[in-house]
Amino acid sequence: MMQPIQQIHHISAIVGDPQENVDFYREVLGLRLVKQTVNFDDPYTYHLYYSNLSIENGTIITFFPWANAHPGRVGSGQVGTITFRIPKGSSDYWKQQLAHHQVTVHESHLFGQPTLELQDPHELSLALVEGEAAETNAILGFHGAVLLSAKPEETFKTLTHDLGLQVVAETESNRRLVTAGPVKHEILLPTEPLRPGRWGVGTVHHIAWSVPNEESQINWQDDLYTKGYGVTEIKDRNYFKAVYFKEPGTILFEIATESPGFLIDEPLETLGTALKLPPHFEERRGEITAHLPKLTV
Repeated sequence: MMQPIQQIHHISAIVGDPQENVDFYREVLGLRLVKQTVNFDDPYTYHLYYSNLSIENGTIITFFPWANAHPGRVGSGQVGTITFRIPKGSSDYWKQQLAHHQVTVHESHLFGQPTLELQDPHELSLALVEGEAAETNAILGFHGAVLLSAKPEETFKTLTHDLGLQVVAETESNRRLVTAGPVKHEILLPTEPLRPGRWGVGTVHHIAWSVPNEESQINWQDDLYTKGYGVTEIKDRNYFKAVYFKEPGTILFEIATESPGFLIDEPLETLGTALKLPPHFEERRGEITAHLPKLTV
């Protein structure tokens, strides 16, 4: 029996202009840019990583900014909304902050409690939900995500039977589940499938679940393969190891290790300030940087 998944590792989305991405997530949402690197499968594209101010596991959001790509279509087989957790009592601050930056906010009860729904500059769906108290108003990390499945019942089985998430609420329109760890990341799973989504600007590429180390990851890889999932080989992403699989509702899941982390190639004080390339791209640095758009950080 596998230990249940404890928390989200990261969520990766496709957006447009990289400078607009940095300006919004750093200046408007107040996240920390912790890594400038490139898409390992498309090195002429940035891969930008952000976290909460403490750079804690389970708070990482990443972006592939394809400035000239076509808009995506949100639909089944995707993460629909990325949800951040904000400190208890900070909603009024965030309403003022977002209004100051001319970001439209819709107030709802998306996760069973007051929620601020918004979009980033590239129409990616985001939400803010209050959590525990904190000394500042800064985003604490992920609250969770909405998963849009082509086969909600099958996705529900994957989440509960295979990944170990627990049900906390059910209605006719959706189910709410939480990860087993102390952070309690919430997943909202609508019961009705949408039409199929299409990757492009303003959509989420994948959601990654966190495991502590490579030994645990290999065990997950073997377990999922035994259960009939089409699991990839282990891929070295420099800051973590990754394996991918599509669950039956066609959402792309990843199992990612918490180690070695983001401090292996630059110190804490200067995280995110310089372009970092994996060793196999280093000899192409001049060529790669010539193709990347200018980015002011």
